[in-house]
Amino acid sequence: MVSETIIPLLFRWIHFVAGVAWIGLLYYFNLVQVSFMKETDPATKSGVILKLLPRALWWFRYSALVTVLSGMALMMAGGIRNTAIMIGATLGLIMFLNVWLIIWPNQKVVIRMTGDATATKTPAPPEMAKHARRAYLASRTNFFLSFPMLLFMGASAHFPQF
Repeated sequence: MVSETIIPLLFRWIHFVAGVAWIGLLYYFNLVQVSFMKETDPATKSGVILKLLPRALWWFRYSALVTVLSGMALMMAGGIRNTAIMIGATLGLIMFLNVWLIIWPNQKVVIRMTGDATATKTPAPPEMAKHARRAYLASRTNFFLSFPMLLFMGASAHFPQF
């Protein structure tokens, strides 16, 4: 009885909370931080990149990982296979791969180059912009994918016939 009710509830709760953290940070990066970084001074920008960004990206990456793993566990354990959940899960998986394979590797380079430039009191190398742009575009892609992903995830529970 416990394994049939409590464990699925626990995984659903973990999936929900981790998903809120992941998408919340995604919206923070896209709606708040991007515009702030465009209008702030170089010293503040450097502080954000070196002190805030690594912490926020840690939570971003691992909330994405927990969301995907708990979602896969829910789908396998519950035999959930409706069209809406499959579309939502596919979008979520694409977003997860963007986080770990594009956003994070490029942001690591931006953080390292910013740290090096700060330590040597020199300008950041021009190729840093290329890495920042790649991370931005993948993040913006995830931002736009999040809307249909959330629609299909919600539809799978509230409109299972969909």
